[in-house]
Amino acid sequence: MSSPSRPELGAWPALGYVGSVLDRAAHLRAHAGDRIADPDARFYLLGGELVALKGEGPVFDPLFSAGQAQALGRGEPLFLGLDDGAPRFALAFDPGLREELEGQGLKVTDLRSIAVGGLVLPRHLPPVACGKALFGWHGRHGFCANCGTASRILDAGWRRDCPSCGAQHFPRTDPVVIMLTAAGDHCLLGRQPHFAPGMWSCLAGFVEPGETIEEAVRRETAEEAGIATGRVTYRSCQPWPFPMSLMIGCLAQATSRDIVIDRNELEDARWFGRDEVALMLARTHPDGLFVPPPIAIAHHLIRAFVEGIDA
Repeated sequence: MSSPSRPELGAWPALGYVGSVLDRAAHLRAHAGDRIADPDARFYLLGGELVALKGEGPVFDPLFSAGQAQALGRGEPLFLGLDDGAPRFALAFDPGLREELEGQGLKVTDLRSIAVGGLVLPRHLPPVACGKALFGWHGRHGFCANCGTASRILDAGWRRDCPSCGAQHFPRTDPVVIMLTAAGDHCLLGRQPHFAPGMWSCLAGFVEPGETIEEAVRRETAEEAGIATGRVTYRSCQPWPFPMSLMIGCLAQATSRDIVIDRNELEDARWFGRDEVALMLARTHPDGLFVPPPIAIAHHLIRAFVEGIDA
């Protein structure tokens, strides 16, 4: 397409859920329950996809005292670490009580909205993401994968033990490659059926057993769009707590141009010119096309392409 001059994109935005200031203090996990009564201990309240916040905004406070948290939450607190020596925990609440909590003056919203809208200080996003991922793992691993017996939580949420066969289970992170594939002044973007109308993004897929990051990039790009790739360059990574992934961001160089779409994975895929992608980044595209927001690593990979940081 022909397009106006490339828009000014301004300063490079911050990536979401990174830059944690917490000391994970793994040596304290076995006895972290002793720190709950610490007067400086604070709790993040999480309910599935939801997070409870205090205050009037526009920037809210996600930290609750032990008394506040225990009155609103349930279950066993998960120890996240120390913030300048102060203990930080995550505690679950019933998402079905959202209206009740909001009736008590709290703001309850999802973690994506919190990050996109800047509803909390950036320092809170990594620990909240950590807590959400941990709760997600516990919700899916309540039974021993070895013998099927109900397992129990140890080390303040960082381990599950089977009382029957003695197997120990530890929180997992699923590695996912996400790649911006370029061919000269064009890059490959795709759409999944659940995307908002007009949104295009990088291709992505899980790393399979026995596979390197580079091999996963090449395989996923070939499977989803029929494009062969050569050189693959690691760019950056991002914990993605939906539910518990690590997004490994890469730039890849295409060695073919003919797209063959896997309709089971993608609704559409096509090549976009650098100037057109700049309009999508700035959200000034004449057809209303856009890319994911700055909290997502896809945004940063796409911007790297626009800025000429090619694989």
